[in-house]
Amino acid sequence: MDTNHEIKEPLIQNDDESRSGDENSPIEQVALTVPVTDDPSLPVFTFRTWTLGTLACILLSFLNQFFGFRREPLSVTAISAQIAVVPLGHLMASTVTKRVFMKGKKWEFTLNPGKFNVKEHVLITIFASSGAASVYAIHFVSAVKVFYRKEITVLVALLVVLTTQVLGFGWAGVFRRYLVEPAAMWWPQNLVQVSLFSRSFIDTCVLESPPSELHSLLFDDISEAARLACLRVALHEKEKRQKGGLTRNQFFLITFICSFAYYVFPGYLFPMLTSLSWICWVFPNTVIAQQLGSGLHGLGVGAVGFDWSSICSYLGSPLASPWFATANIAVGFGIFMYVIVPIAYGLNLYYGTRFPIFSDGLFNSNGQEYNISAIIDSNFHLDMEAYQREGPLYLSTMFAMSYGIGFACLSATLVHVLLFHGSITATIFVCEYYNDQLQLPWWGVMLACVVALLFTLPVGIIRATTNQSPALNVITEYIIGYIYPGYPVAVMLFKVTGNVSMKQAIFFLQDFKLGHYMKIPPRAMFLAQVLGTIIASFVHLVTAWWLIETVPDICHRELLPAGSPWTCPGDHVFYDSSVIWGLIGPRRIFGNLGHYSAINWFFLAGAIAPFIVWLAHKAFPDKQWIRLITMPVILGALTEMPPATPVNYTSWVLVGFVSGFVAYRYYRGWWTRHNYVLSGALDAGLAFMGVLLYLCLGMQHISLDWWGSDPDRCPLAKCPTAPGRWNWAELSTSLPDDLLSRIEVIPPPEFSTRIHFVVWTKIKVTSLFPPCIMRCVILMRTIMKQCGEVYGCVFWNG
Repeated sequence: MDTNHEIKEPLIQNDDESRSGDENSPIEQVALTVPVTDDPSLPVFTFRTWTLGTLACILLSFLNQFFGFRREPLSVTAISAQIAVVPLGHLMASTVTKRVFMKGKKWEFTLNPGKFNVKEHVLITIFASSGAASVYAIHFVSAVKVFYRKEITVLVALLVVLTTQVLGFGWAGVFRRYLVEPAAMWWPQNLVQVSLFSRSFIDTCVLESPPSELHSLLFDDISEAARLACLRVALHEKEKRQKGGLTRNQFFLITFICSFAYYVFPGYLFPMLTSLSWICWVFPNTVIAQQLGSGLHGLGVGAVGFDWSSICSYLGSPLASPWFATANIAVGFGIFMYVIVPIAYGLNLYYGTRFPIFSDGLFNSNGQEYNISAIIDSNFHLDMEAYQREGPLYLSTMFAMSYGIGFACLSATLVHVLLFHGSITATIFVCEYYNDQLQLPWWGVMLACVVALLFTLPVGIIRATTNQSPALNVITEYIIGYIYPGYPVAVMLFKVTGNVSMKQAIFFLQDFKLGHYMKIPPRAMFLAQVLGTIIASFVHLVTAWWLIETVPDICHRELLPAGSPWTCPGDHVFYDSSVIWGLIGPRRIFGNLGHYSAINWFFLAGAIAPFIVWLAHKAFPDKQWIRLITMPVILGALTEMPPATPVNYTSWVLVGFVSGFVAYRYYRGWWTRHNYVLSGALDAGLAFMGVLLYLCLGMQHISLDWWGSDPDRCPLAKCPTAPGRWNWAELSTSLPDDLLSRIEVIPPPEFSTRIHFVVWTKIKVTSLFPPCIMRCVILMRTIMKQCGEVYGCVFWNG
């Protein structure tokens, strides 16, 4: 009987997955970036680690939550802090006393153990990444307080935020063996940070080396001088400036200043830079053209943004995305936005022409905003009689199709992982006290945990190999919406618990892999993650609560002044989802009682798509590009719409192409030294200017109102194209009396004054303008708030 209990081999044992800690990775990008040596004598948790880590976590938590409510919710990444703390670390190393306190005793310690080292740098970045991560449960808090106007105490909100954030540690511990230890799970995003932490081979040297010499550089014993010739200095080490060039710290500082200064234009002086939709300028009086060209409310044909927050708001920095992942997203966006949505709208599926083509709003059958408050009773449940009076709920074409894409992404993720990573998945398988505020019973919490546990592995594999995470929140909504309909707060909490704990688990696993690369003790990594997560939860909640209480009419677009950035796009979508999946329930929308039941066929389409790619890969094994077709990435990125808009995708893909394809292929040396530094500097500069603008101008309600203040200038893009969508009785109440006295509305006699289904309405102009067609067109634009088509003096309702 073998009494040796030592773990000899990991459960997963593939040729390309298991190597000793002293060998290089079979993944070329990892081999070029990650060090294979370790110095266990370096101090880890020092006074510098605690001080700089805590400050970085607090600052990034505040900045990310501050921007989370804005029209373009910028995410300030940990790379910004990773670069910024370097001079501070060196400053503390040279100025803080080296005195040893309680010398000779058990609790002996010093505030300055010596030079600022890489392990301190890594742990500070782990703290910062906790602050950089979004706290999804804040959407729950804002939806309850702002949209439903229901009371929720700070204590309950804090419990929801903390529990959902820390649940992921459990799933991360379960799957650490399968998503961290195998070399095939290489987590591309981590290489951004590793490249700044460690000495690594300069790509220009690699490019100049033939394959045989490259193998020697990476894996064989060569002279130290030859190896040093191809090494890049780590960020925390002193870098010598080359003649005519810049060190990475100098490059960061210059880019930071430029980004800081530039953001005053898109952030305040010239918001139109967020989305330059030139087609709308060429065709100012055509609804179809503006639906095609609008970057914020249409299909975004030709639209581009010169605002970094617009570029990286929803998909992250395009500078950190591998080109194959960028290409997958570009293909998916093109098919969805320029094939699926236009065809569905052109065929008037689900009466889509009655509504704007691109909107996250909820409508009734007449194309008007759905009155949600009318169908909620005093107990905050669905009032069935009121719902019958209001009628079924309708979605815009894009919104309905995006749910279909979400269904397809769910099944595609499962099938893709089984087909391409089947061996890993096969191996693993050998709060009632506050019920009046939260509505979710204890079994709902347990079920949410089970769902999160089941999906952490497949989503983690996609993230670890492509740098993209499929959004699977739709499955949590679908499950609880069927089981527990009519309880919107319960559905939101179930969604937060199931979805966030899975996302947090993947976030923790990614950090574990970073610690694995940088040889950080697991206990130190875990402690930094736990403390960083708790600090970030408090700061995110306090910041959100402060903004909700101090920004007038925050998130209420119809009440905000023109051009206000506090539109809360993510919170709007979260609220809409709670109505769709919770209050009304999926059975009345996507089930047998609803008119969107055909959307469920997307589940089947999503399951078939990876199978087609797998068959093509088996039929043509020499075509490596086929293997790079990743259906969960193609479909998953699209689930960000809404709240993401087309200009976010077009600009992101353009920058990703320049960085990941052009610069990486033809300017490899520059890309290696500056690409990731550029990303962090752009984030940091924009973030600080954004906060400064709000503190100096936003809190004083000082704004500009001129032609460039409109972020899109495509007013007709929000118009439907079906006839008869306007109510003249309501519109006329907003017109000046002197203008009303000169306008006579003559509806056809067979229709009532409330013109919901009138094909056309003649409008007679009595004295304002001569009977000139062009002037009549201009007048009708003014009257109908620039929404509709006018031919002579005949207004086609739209």
